[in-house]
Amino acid sequence: MTHRTLIQFVTLLFCLLLALPAALGQDNPKRVGNFQVRSASTTLNDGVHELEARLQLILSGQALKALNSGVALTIELRVEVIRVRRFYLDDLEAELSFNYTLEYSPLGQRYIVRNVTSGDQESFATLYSALNHLGRIQGLPIIDDVLLKSDSNYRVRLRALLSTKQFAAPLRIIFFWRDQWQLKSEWFEWQLER
Repeated sequence: MTHRTLIQFVTLLFCLLLALPAALGQDNPKRVGNFQVRSASTTLNDGVHELEARLQLILSGQALKALNSGVALTIELRVEVIRVRRFYLDDLEAELSFNYTLEYSPLGQRYIVRNVTSGDQESFATLYSALNHLGRIQGLPIIDDVLLKSDSNYRVRLRALLSTKQFAAPLRIIFFWRDQWQLKSEWFEWQLER
C-alpha cells in the first residue's frame, strides 16, 4: 500500500466515522451552514478586470466538525464572464475557478487559509477571522480586457461553494446525500464596466 493510498484510506475512514452518528440518528442539533455573495463588482486596472467581492461564509455543523478534526476544507469561487447577445443566446466567454483551503492546526491552535493557485497562506486565531478573510475578495484578476470584443456588452456572475472534489469518490457520494455538505451561494450577477 503506497503512502498516498494509506492517506486516502485514513481520510475515508475518518469521514465515515464522522458520518456514523448521523446515520444512527444520534446527530446533535444541526448547525445550518450558509454561503452568500453580499456584493461583487469588477474594476479595470492596467487592462485587467479585477474582482472585488464580499461573501458571508457560515460552515454547517458537519463541515465545522470535520475542520476541527483535521480535515482541510476547500472553498471555491466560480466566476463566469458572459457576452450578451441580442438575437441569440448569451455566450459564455470565460469560466474560472479559484480555490482556497481552510484547515485547523491543533498544535498551533490556528486556522490556516491557503490560496491553492499561488500557495500564499495566512493564519488566524479564530474561525470567524479566517472566514471573514476568505469573504473579502480584493483585486482578484478575472480577465484581460483585450480578450473581450470592444463592441459587445458583458455580464459577470459569481458563486461561492464548499467543494468536495479533493475527496475520494466514495466520500463524494456520501457528501452528495448530506445537506450539510451542499453549501453554495446563489449566483450574484452584474454588468461588466469597461
